Amino acid sequence: MFYKPGETHHGLPHDPFKSCVIPRPIGWISTASTSGEHNLAPFSQFNNLTFDPPLVMFSSNQTIDNTRKDTVNNVESTGVFCWQLATYSLREAVNITSEALEPSIDEFEKADLKKTWSQTLKTPVPMVEASPVRFECEYVQTIRLPGNPPAGTVDLVIGRVVGVHIDEAVLTDGKIDVRKTKPIARLGYYDYGVIEDSFEMIIPGDKRILYGLEGNAQMNREEHERQKKSQEKGQET
Repeated sequence: MFYKPGETHHGLPHDPFKSCVIPRPIGWISTASTSGEHNLAPFSQFNNLTFDPPLVMFSSNQTIDNTRKDTVNNVESTGVFCWQLATYSLREAVNITSEALEPSIDEFEKADLKKTWSQTLKTPVPMVEASPVRFECEYVQTIRLPGNPPAGTVDLVIGRVVGVHIDEAVLTDGKIDVRKTKPIARLGYYDYGVIEDSFEMIIPGDKRILYGLEGNAQMNREEHERQKKSQEKGQET
């Protein structure tokens, strides 16, 4: 089959687009407003952008009322937000916090989630204590992408990770073990998946690329210093 989005109909009972790009990590984003209200919401369009410095992004579509979501408003007004790993054991809470609610309603309380707090951010942000991996993030910028109303327009929010919390119980041989975290991923339609297994493949060729694949910031900086010294030595000769 072939169709042109917005021009020709796909002929299926449900739109297939989001089911083509799977699995998608979930951005379970917590924020605080300038007046002290707490917000927690999952975003299925989330990912990391680079590792040195570590940057993450989530995209937030407008509401059905053509308004920006509370999460975006809070991030832009305070300059900070947090992310927590959405896991299989927390799946019901993730779903509860996806409901569109008034800003005054605390999703942590609605989902019966215990809070823990950021340690480095200028405005304290609550985090999900039961999540085994959490990021503290400083706001970098918003890229607003226009789309068809009411919900097509999207705010792409980028943040720099300045604090990382990892529960040592999910580590195996110094690595985060997916068999222990059991993260959930967004699929298409109303479906989710749980990651319970993994396999390893090493890219052939120049091994220097591996630190980038691993996301090893220390090795990246060491490589930068080696290149810098080599250039300086070449200039001297």
